[in-house]
Amino acid sequence: MHVLLFGASGMVGQGVLRECLRDEGVASVTAVVRAPLGVSHPKLRELRHRDFTDFSALTAEFADTDACFFCLGVSAAGHDERAYTTVTYDYALAAARALPAKPELTFVYVSGEGTDGTERGRRMWARVKGRTENALLARDFEAYMFRPGFIKPLHGARSRTRWYRLFYLATSWLYPVLRLLGPAHVTTTENVGRAMLVVSRRGGTGPRVLDSQAINTAAREYVRG
Repeated sequence: MHVLLFGASGMVGQGVLRECLRDEGVASVTAVVRAPLGVSHPKLRELRHRDFTDFSALTAEFADTDACFFCLGVSAAGHDERAYTTVTYDYALAAARALPAKPELTFVYVSGEGTDGTERGRRMWARVKGRTENALLARDFEAYMFRPGFIKPLHGARSRTRWYRLFYLATSWLYPVLRLLGPAHVTTTENVGRAMLVVSRRGGTGPRVLDSQAINTAAREYVRG
């Protein structure tokens, strides 16, 4: 399987990249980046690109893609709806448009718990995420939407956003409590990565929208390679 990865420098993307590189069934990982990742691996290829609203120049580079894992995102804090839509909706749909026309291709999009699939709710971020999900689900590939709640970073994964790093540092001790009291709302970067590999091998079967509990269930099905 040839994997195309967006957002490899972020906390979730780091976890997904790790699982892909460790999986014997993944032949290659192409990471679309603006800056070098600082990771060296025989399977990994980095594609430097600046304009994330237009990947048309990279269509030939994407031709062998079997699964696209879209982990790129930004916090809604400090962004108006237009700016947030650019990163959340426009970037994801630009990636989708540049993919080869293969109905069996899997596209996994990392959304978030509370996403508003009706696109009419009061929370701006939830509406934009919902609009993005709906647009991807309508395209001609096997799309899966991941809606994790609290994500515990594992194996050195860390957010690039300072206040996120401080948040995870301050709350890491709470994870066992959250897992006990609200297991349906917590997951890990490892489970997200493994669940992506599992759904990419389902041949379009199974639920298309996965919350933390469904992500964890899929991760338990994981067999490397």
